[in-house]
Amino acid sequence: MNKLIKCYICQECGAQHPRWSGRCDSCNSWNTIIEEIQRSSKSRQAKKNSSLQASVQTPESLSTPIETSQRTATAMEELDRVLGGGLVSGSVILLGGDPGIGKSTLLLQVASKLTTQLKCYYVTGEEALDQIRLRAQRLQIENSEVFLLAVTNVSDIIRTLENQKTPSLLIIDSIQTVYNDLLDASPGTVSQVRSSAHELIRFAKVSNTILVLVGHVTKEGAVAGPKVLEHMVDTVLYFEGERSNQFRILRSVKNRFGPTSEIGVFQMDQTGLLEVTNPSKLLLAGRSHDAIGSCIFAGVEGSRPMLAEIQALTAPSPFGTPRRSVIGLDGNRLAMILAVLEARCNISLSNKDIFLNVVGGLKISDPAADLAVAAALLSSLFNFPAPQESVVFGEIGLSAEIRTVNYSDIRLKEGFKLGFTKAIISPISSINLKSFAELDMNIKEVSSLHDLVTIFKNSNTFFDAST
Repeated sequence: MNKLIKCYICQECGAQHPRWSGRCDSCNSWNTIIEEIQRSSKSRQAKKNSSLQASVQTPESLSTPIETSQRTATAMEELDRVLGGGLVSGSVILLGGDPGIGKSTLLLQVASKLTTQLKCYYVTGEEALDQIRLRAQRLQIENSEVFLLAVTNVSDIIRTLENQKTPSLLIIDSIQTVYNDLLDASPGTVSQVRSSAHELIRFAKVSNTILVLVGHVTKEGAVAGPKVLEHMVDTVLYFEGERSNQFRILRSVKNRFGPTSEIGVFQMDQTGLLEVTNPSKLLLAGRSHDAIGSCIFAGVEGSRPMLAEIQALTAPSPFGTPRRSVIGLDGNRLAMILAVLEARCNISLSNKDIFLNVVGGLKISDPAADLAVAAALLSSLFNFPAPQESVVFGEIGLSAEIRTVNYSDIRLKEGFKLGFTKAIISPISSINLKSFAELDMNIKEVSSLHDLVTIFKNSNTFFDAST
């Protein structure tokens, strides 16, 4: 006889609680704990125990030859870069992103390009089939041999695909709409997401199918549902960007078959997502060369160098508490830079409203952006533009020292390729500096934040000094 068991689970982190409370003790989220009902059966438990006893396998040696995983190129170089060379047979990919960012558009385009190599199934639980067809017409891929299913029951999905030929690519849009009828919980709850994902992943591993799960994100930017969902899959990708901006960033957070923190850049167009092979050039298009409060940062995302414009604005604060508005950067890093400028360099910013923005909707987490942020702030404060045609990068320490960063050569070569002739960078070894002579750039190393302040106090003669 089945027995109903009540449990209280947080819908943000998946933590289980003995009773309801307003705040989750694990993730500190409010009003995320709901009551879920699960069934318990002694016969089912006995069957589970017997299956465990029957599934005993012979251990294998670590030196057993490896079966090479077959990769399939998606014909989209930016996506293949993020995945590490293409899709791996039997792998499970979780794709997260804000609503309307372009997740469904990207997957439909990928499926249409792979129909000549794989048999592709697109399962939707949020849209009608005609809506998918209308999107395909807009993307001009309506003649692609992509098979559509509007099913949300995980058992029906697996049963339907088992009766057909084994699919090579299975897209579930989205995992929050799929449910397991053995559970009484509503679709989208932690129990349903975990159970449905487990069934689909088991089917993918047995049938050697490439499985792509689309996941919604919370207001904090994490994939909604239990954190265990990220541990169950092989690859976790995040689709970033502002819907009002045409640029989209596909970032790899976890990848068992390739590099992490790799990014791919796309541009949203009327005909879908277009690949951007040179994002630095597009991000810097239309910039003013003598703008006050603007600085060009030479960063590295994964293995890709990328130039981005950082803008800062300082203004007198009419209120007692000045504003700190940051877009595209970590607000804690800005607070640290402001504290170092005030404590070590006697630059007063405590009575100023400060607005910081990364142009193009990018999100930068590289500590090497500290020096570029400080340069933009000083440029706005002194009302003097940064040295023209210069790139800036370096990490700032709490003692106002500028610390060495990685990939200095890649950053400088990207700047030189785009026509920049000057660079303000963190200290590098003399051996590496000699290898940069062929770049024909005026490179100036700064070892302290005081040197950066000197640039804006005497900018005309700073680069005249020998490097």
